[in-house]
Amino acid sequence: MDLTTFKQSLKADAPPAGLTPALQALWWDAKGDWDQAHGCIDDEPGKDAARVHAYLHRKEGDEGNARYWYGTAGAKFFEGTLDAEWGELAAARLK
Repeated sequence: MDLTTFKQSLKADAPPAGLTPALQALWWDAKGDWDQAHGCIDDEPGKDAARVHAYLHRKEGDEGNARYWYGTAGAKFFEGTLDAEWGELAAARLK
């Protein structure tokens, strides 16, 4: 799946089958359901989930928690827009 197809899937009521938890979280986030998005990665281990977790807490406005998750992911705090971060996260995870 490429980014265009992923974005087109947002017209559906549920994410496409087979997405990783990180991609499911990004899908729900794009649909405006932060709680569902957070639930997808809240208990997921690994840097991939931690990186999306960081984005979600940044979006929520909880910078301290976001910084914790960026550190857990081994990433620097994202300085661009939330839309730019979402696009980079999604594109990187669809490869």
